[in-house]
Amino acid sequence: MAGTVQLLCLATSSGVPLYCRSKGESRQLPFSVIGSLNGVHMFGSNQDVLLTSTCTENTRVFWRVFQDSITLIVMTSEEDASDLYLSRLLDNVFSAMVLVIGLDDLVNLKNVERLKRDLRACYKMIDSFLAAPDWIGDLTQCVDCVVSPDTDILQEALDIFVAAAESNFGCLMVMGKVVVATEKWWRLAAQEVMLLAWLVGSLAPSSSRDYPIYLPHGSPTVPHRLLSFQLVPGVEVCMLCGPTPSLHEVQTELVERFWSPLLEPLKTCLGVHQRSFPACTPLHHSIIGLLLINREQNKNVFTLQPHGVENSQQQGAGLPPERCKSILRLFYTLAVSAYFPADTSEDKPALHEEFHTGFTHSPTECYVAATDHKCYGIQTQQHQLFLVFKPDAPTFALRTIATKTLNLMTKEVPF
Repeated sequence: MAGTVQLLCLATSSGVPLYCRSKGESRQLPFSVIGSLNGVHMFGSNQDVLLTSTCTENTRVFWRVFQDSITLIVMTSEEDASDLYLSRLLDNVFSAMVLVIGLDDLVNLKNVERLKRDLRACYKMIDSFLAAPDWIGDLTQCVDCVVSPDTDILQEALDIFVAAAESNFGCLMVMGKVVVATEKWWRLAAQEVMLLAWLVGSLAPSSSRDYPIYLPHGSPTVPHRLLSFQLVPGVEVCMLCGPTPSLHEVQTELVERFWSPLLEPLKTCLGVHQRSFPACTPLHHSIIGLLLINREQNKNVFTLQPHGVENSQQQGAGLPPERCKSILRLFYTLAVSAYFPADTSEDKPALHEEFHTGFTHSPTECYVAATDHKCYGIQTQQHQLFLVFKPDAPTFALRTIATKTLNLMTKEVPF
């Protein structure tokens, strides 16, 4: 995914830049350009015109104002940067700022220089959104998950561990993806669950952490403690709690006691995380990318290695991983914007299909056939499935393969 991305954060009332983050080979924007970008938005606002986006010959610009206090502006030259992606990017960035430093400091800008210093704690998380790593939750607003063959054992261990620590909110993660979580963890707002996983995945490895966080939807002004413990490299158990228990108490009295007997299942999670589901689940050989979303639980499985790393290398995927990821993200954006619009969503459809007019039903399936790939999408009441195929896959067979894949992934995995 070639191109550059630049993100500006400004104080809405004064236009003072709070930070600038970028991806790719981009130069620091001069203050005159920053002032012009903010000025044109302010001019429109003063004329009762809401300016949200515009395009130049090679750049797309997107504006969003949050809480009448923080203005975020993103500029990108990436060809696959859709309005849906940019809108969710800015929403994620602001929510990440709330997650790390709280809403009060963002709304009440009393000391701009101190806020600039505090915002540095958000940089790693914000940079990870710009970098678009091997997760897709930033776009789907669902948490990336791994389906382990030992789910039942790990779920039972997690529930007992979290209860012993006098908490109700806990999860087990592998490389930033959720393996299992407690019932109340899943009851958090979908974006909060995604952001917490993204935060843990973006932080430098550590044997344990005691990290103050705010919940952007549930508790934006009152902090909680996020405790995390590395069980094996790449696998962490996390929980939310109040003033007690202490990090030392949990680490010395509970972690080894509950997790030492489960070293093998924990190591198995590492072997599964790239494919995101067990190797015993066979998929059609023409599938090279998969995104399965559980709409009820706001979680997804995403992989560019649907046949495992070794098998994919032997067979040859036909597309570089970055290209395949870009295709899958674009196809998801097209489908949910034009064909599978959510019943309730803050995101307005980026595309409008004329054939919707006069029809009493909504599409439940869609496909794309291009020169170097094909895609197929299915939506049911509970799930959405998006597949990328090799170009030689017969177009007439895509629906059959996709339907069988959905049944397999939801009944035998299950997810």
